[in-house]
Amino acid sequence: MQTNQLVPLDNEHKNLLDSVDARTRLAGSNKMEILLFSLGTRETFGMNVFKVREVGRTPHITKTPNMPRGVEGLISLRGNVIPVLSLASFLQLDGAPPGLGKTMMVAEYSKRTLGFLVHEVDRIIRVDWERVKAPEGVLSANQGLITAVIELDGGHLVSILDVEQILSNAFGEAMIVDIAPARVDSEISVFFVDDSSVARRKITEVLEKLGVKHKHATNGAEAWVRLQAIAAHSHQSHRILRDEIRLILVDAEMPEMDGYVLTKNIKADARFNDIPVVMHSSLSSEANRAMGKAVGVDAYVAKFDAEALADTLRPLLER
Repeated sequence: MQTNQLVPLDNEHKNLLDSVDARTRLAGSNKMEILLFSLGTRETFGMNVFKVREVGRTPHITKTPNMPRGVEGLISLRGNVIPVLSLASFLQLDGAPPGLGKTMMVAEYSKRTLGFLVHEVDRIIRVDWERVKAPEGVLSANQGLITAVIELDGGHLVSILDVEQILSNAFGEAMIVDIAPARVDSEISVFFVDDSSVARRKITEVLEKLGVKHKHATNGAEAWVRLQAIAAHSHQSHRILRDEIRLILVDAEMPEMDGYVLTKNIKADARFNDIPVVMHSSLSSEANRAMGKAVGVDAYVAKFDAEALADTLRPLLER
């Protein structure tokens, strides 16, 4: 297999990803940075900058047999063999130009590195999570592959791809092995929040194997409303909140309110003092762990390793 070195883009694009230190200061600000790109149609797509390691010209790709739809082959990049997926082909977009796309984004999701072929990248924008909305109607029809929509000034829409769902569709979901149940009362409950249907399904499997009840929300704003309601009801019923919720599991990036702000809200509310918060995210770099620590999470676990998640939750549930 030919070893590839990404050919840098022009200076504007070459420097797109250089402000890592500045971006780490976004933790708790309820802002996110999105890399905008095109797949050759009139639509604009986006991906969280935290997940993009580099951007470059499409390199030579080694074709391999029996690959799923959209997976064009493999490349060797700095000693690592990674799969390359054509997003236009995978999404089956009408009107997309032929060919693989002239640009490749190298991204890291859940400890997995892979290349995404796109038509071209545009720029990075910084937006408030409050402007990031869950898709509705036709926008959510594309096999659930759009996880959020941002309306920019002028009414232009940006579709944020659910990469977890894309990876699940392309490569399948890992089987969850036997997980020992936690030594807890059968009434113990975990509250979790994640905007990805794939993640919610896998989290549910782990919690059920641990033998704990669970409640969930699909974004940070919804989670905060529900958590406040549960705390208020517990107070009115003269119950201990920790008996209602033993642990809170949050995703990092979610529409309307991200996991960093949600964690800050929880940690600032004395009613939740005895309830640990665990951040569970496909943003698996050390920088993101540091961001979680900065807002007070009690543990950070990368998606999606069922055993690692169970091993992280079990001692917190049993204490």
